[in-house]
Amino acid sequence: MRPFTFNTTPSIRMGAGLLDELGGIAKTLCGDRVLLVTDPGMMTTGIVDRALDCLRKAGVSVTVFSDVQADPPEAVIHAATQAAAGTGGVIGIGGGSSIDVAKLVALLAKGGQALADVYGVGMAKGPRLPLIAVPTTAGTGSEVTPISIVTTGASEKMGVVSPVIIPDLALLDPDLTRDLPPHVTAATGVDAMVHAIEAFASASPNNNAISRALACEALRLMGPALERAVHQPHDMDARADMLLGSLLAGQAFANSPVAAVHALAYPVGGHFKVPHGLSNALVLPHVMRFNAETAPEPYAALAPIAFPALAGLEVPQAALAFADELAALSLRCGLPSGLSGVGISESDLPLLARDAMNQSRLLVNNPREVTEADALAIYGAAL
Repeated sequence: MRPFTFNTTPSIRMGAGLLDELGGIAKTLCGDRVLLVTDPGMMTTGIVDRALDCLRKAGVSVTVFSDVQADPPEAVIHAATQAAAGTGGVIGIGGGSSIDVAKLVALLAKGGQALADVYGVGMAKGPRLPLIAVPTTAGTGSEVTPISIVTTGASEKMGVVSPVIIPDLALLDPDLTRDLPPHVTAATGVDAMVHAIEAFASASPNNNAISRALACEALRLMGPALERAVHQPHDMDARADMLLGSLLAGQAFANSPVAAVHALAYPVGGHFKVPHGLSNALVLPHVMRFNAETAPEPYAALAPIAFPALAGLEVPQAALAFADELAALSLRCGLPSGLSGVGISESDLPLLARDAMNQSRLLVNNPREVTEADALAIYGAAL
């Protein structure tokens, strides 16, 4: 076995109703002053109000920053960091964008580094403020990853990747996902499945036995649960399986990094403001079919774990059937069938292909080399 490193969130708590224990948890970890980072949509759900009530009853003073945007730009990071002045810790409540912002605020408000200096792998050095992540979607796994994604300029995305920004505690309460709209449940759920699939198949030298085992368990949970969560939103067993599966997939790809699906999804989101999970869903089966031409084995291994009906197929057939079943699952969950369904035309594809080539930190992990011509062909197949 080759050497590897595995980092994850030191403490994970999961259970229905755990949000009501946030006050005591935060008091112990962060002290009596915290910054709560969230987005405008979350402010309308009642979840933030519950959190604030619990925190204040525990004697914790709270500053709320609620201006997080999807695919957060640098200006949001800077504004949230200013709001953190004088606080003893940071709590991120919401989807991946809110938690990503909370990670960077905890770093920048304490460590003295500038945002421009922490982009890339291992550039964030710390120290940072104590950090609690409370996910309200089952998708990004950001509560257990060392990654925060920022939109720079008009459409380019850059990552901060460092174990320093892994939260101290992830609080998973499946009740918080109960009222997610079906299209959000679907897109974020496929996103989590992508994390597991790419982690398992990653060509990263840090692809490891722990990540692969977590990816398998994540897909075993999410394969049958996603459609139930979309169409029976108050099926709390399905909601819990999706939330736990998302976390496990996050742990997997945090240590065995993602690849071409994400590399090709980022330009779709950057230029056309397509949510990240949906961008991944739209390109996923087409990247898998491309990879399966030379590296079908990992997909064949995962196929019967996610979809037991695919057991018994030969390796090439299983790999392609897995891609087909994922595409069909997206359709059954109500997601668009192609890039044209989100306003992308054939004339846009060369721009997307050029921009995908900028994601070298991801493409290097793909099990098959991807050229700009390959990316263009994949986008064409996904149109």
